Amino acid sequence: MSKPTTAAGTSDELHRRLGVSDAVMIGLGAMLGAGIFAALAPAARAAGSGLLIGLALAAVVAYCNATSSARLAARHPASGGTYVYGRERLGDFWGYLAGWAFVVGKTASCAAMALTVGTYVWPGHAQAVAVAAVVALTAVNYAGVRKSALLTRVIVAVVLAVLAAVVVAALTAQASDAARLDVGDDATFGGVLQAAGLLFFAFAGYARVATLGEEVRDPARTIPRAVPIALGITLVVYALVAVAVLTVLGPDGLATAEAPLSAAAKASGADWLVPVVRVGAATAALGSLLALILGVSRTTLAMARDRHLPHVLAAIHPRFTVPHRAELVVGVVVAVVAATGDVRGAIGFSSFGVLVYYAVANASAWTLTPAEGRPARIVPVLGLAGCLALAFALPLSSVISGAAVLALGAAAYGIRRGLAGRG
Repeated sequence: MSKPTTAAGTSDELHRRLGVSDAVMIGLGAMLGAGIFAALAPAARAAGSGLLIGLALAAVVAYCNATSSARLAARHPASGGTYVYGRERLGDFWGYLAGWAFVVGKTASCAAMALTVGTYVWPGHAQAVAVAAVVALTAVNYAGVRKSALLTRVIVAVVLAVLAAVVVAALTAQASDAARLDVGDDATFGGVLQAAGLLFFAFAGYARVATLGEEVRDPARTIPRAVPIALGITLVVYALVAVAVLTVLGPDGLATAEAPLSAAAKASGADWLVPVVRVGAATAALGSLLALILGVSRTTLAMARDRHLPHVLAAIHPRFTVPHRAELVVGVVVAVVAATGDVRGAIGFSSFGVLVYYAVANASAWTLTPAEGRPARIVPVLGLAGCLALAFALPLSSVISGAAVLALGAAAYGIRRGLAGRG
């Protein structure tokens, strides 16, 4: 079969240029983002001293999702992630629903990350800084994925250095009597589930590797290696940070902290570290935003190829070999949302969409055969059940708005199919 071409006659296939280390860094850039700087406090408010249990639960669900996604990506190494897996394994509608949940949810997440950058860099003009960040990183992605991977390496190194400094300062400080790691009576099952859902937001980045399926070398080998490596590194970092912050603040102090890592640095007696943490938080949010724009544009590309979105968005730039129209549209939409939106609402809405997206991934992985590299049956079962449980444990407003948007997308799909059938 010949390759599809754009109107200009250039192939719309992306170049395979990323190796394992590049893919791992893109995954780390997506996961080691602003989530760890922002999600600890609301998670502590939900779970109290059960925060670490919530973190462990989120990690289990993330591991199942990562394993399912990696096996599927190796089998279907095309841009689009679960949009492609759901379409190929479950049917056109489920692929579409996953793609819709991803694009809408992650667009909201892009806006949340951009606003986080603005809040840390220039609090009085957060929205203006957010828009500038979106424009700058869209330009970086437009210039080619290799430049994005190189910039991500620098961002990940900075964030890891800042987090390491906070951990060392906290663990070498004298903890207060109120700082205890034991699970107490304030931890409830519902609270732990909600905390896990909030903390899952900080993990949700490993599938960024899968959405780059057409741009990695030897995807059957690269993707299954890169995903668990990136997830494992992230889990170790998050666990160390959570223990360190709880050690100096305790669950009550953490729950009331507006900037948990800055508060932990101050409580550790390392006031000099506070401005460094602010810079690290802004850098982390930039890292997440960079990877998010990259992933959303690739799923938009895949859906446009199948005409679930305007086909004009499927074009590949003849020089930079990136889906330039999809990237520009995503950048514009994110900039508008960042200029007018609210970060807290965006995070809750995004979490619901992302969990639905991974639920479809686990259902798709269940259909793999042993010859196709199927994971142990328990993996997609736990992943699917965990995604649904965490999604519906989120705040009610997030569940209602997320479900409404998914229903709107499903209705649009039905109308399009009905019109196509009449034609």
